[in-house]
Amino acid sequence: MSSLENDTVRRSDTETVEKVRPEFREPPLFRVLLHNDHYTTMDFVIEVLRGVFRKSIIEATKIMLDVHRKGVGVVGAFTYDIARTRADRVHAMARKREFPLRCSVEKV
Repeated sequence: MSSLENDTVRRSDTETVEKVRPEFREPPLFRVLLHNDHYTTMDFVIEVLRGVFRKSIIEATKIMLDVHRKGVGVVGAFTYDIARTRADRVHAMARKREFPLRCSVEKV
């Protein structure tokens, strides 16, 4: 049996050394939230959800209604870099169209 097939390596008849395997962890996830305001249109929120987050029309409508009724809507959970990039894209789209739509990122 080769040492690749087993987690132990024999150095002699009396000594056995355990190999230490590196521990891999999943990266932490971050929630992306959209926040309600009294100026951004519902149509624009759906456009953002479909364009930036690739949501179906049904999913986008549900999230938009959560934002409208509850004041905030959870768009999804992503690794930090992806969550931050998407939030930045939302802000850029909103600025371009002169809407005050806010998007935040929080650790899950």
